[in-house]
Amino acid sequence: MIVSGVKSSDELANVSSQQWFQSLSSARRKSLRLFCFPYAGGNTSGYRSWQRAFPSDIDLCLVHLPGRGKRIGERMFTRLNLLVQTLADLITREFQPEYALFGHSMGALISFELARELRRRHFPAPQRLFLSGRGAPGTAGRKAPIFDLPEGAFIAEVRKFNGTPRELLKHPEAMKLFLPTLRADLEMLDTYEDYSEERLSCPIAVYGGLQDTDAPVESLRPWQEHTSASCSLRIFPGDHFFIHSAGSGFVDVLRRDVVDTAHHSSQIQVPVAKC
Repeated sequence: MIVSGVKSSDELANVSSQQWFQSLSSARRKSLRLFCFPYAGGNTSGYRSWQRAFPSDIDLCLVHLPGRGKRIGERMFTRLNLLVQTLADLITREFQPEYALFGHSMGALISFELARELRRRHFPAPQRLFLSGRGAPGTAGRKAPIFDLPEGAFIAEVRKFNGTPRELLKHPEAMKLFLPTLRADLEMLDTYEDYSEERLSCPIAVYGGLQDTDAPVESLRPWQEHTSASCSLRIFPGDHFFIHSAGSGFVDVLRRDVVDTAHHSSQIQVPVAKC
């Protein structure tokens, strides 16, 4: 099922936060919780192995969105603002340690809008936003919506996504499970409306792929316009899914940036190119 934009976020958040959030660190004392959001059509299982690269006091917290992974079959969101409101309800409901937000592609946009929603609720700001594979709001994106295309045309567009395993595309039964989630996620992105708002006060770290045509380098630099703090930019070889193709290289860089944030949150100075 797909969630329309008319139901209240309170109703949708009336579930255990354990369904949504999974902390990977078993350490008793944590210096930073890093909420990790998935890209369109995906889940956070690909991030699970990253915890081994991080010190135990850094808690990678996987965010399990409805309609995928262990929540397959649950109602999916088709409007980003409703998802963000629900996430904010859940996060503000319980005490949070120092935290930061990471997301790739769709997950980056969720992270950004969640930070703005939490600010509206006067909740402490994240220590840093880690935004990967997503151009800043207002930069050129997909020219026409594809979420409502007929199945054949929609699958043809999906085949252009290098992140979709070829094995999955060859199995109709598997595609029937995968396509509704991807279609709902793309509807969230295709109906997203950018709007002007005061800059965030937290620093932003931006990551991109050199050959990424979906989020080219020139679309990443304007993230600087959305924070009054520092904004750093790192580029890796690879296309839109460089976070996987770059292997441990990306994870190593992310780990250093996150550890730097956790240990020097009051004064972050990262020796990288500016946005």
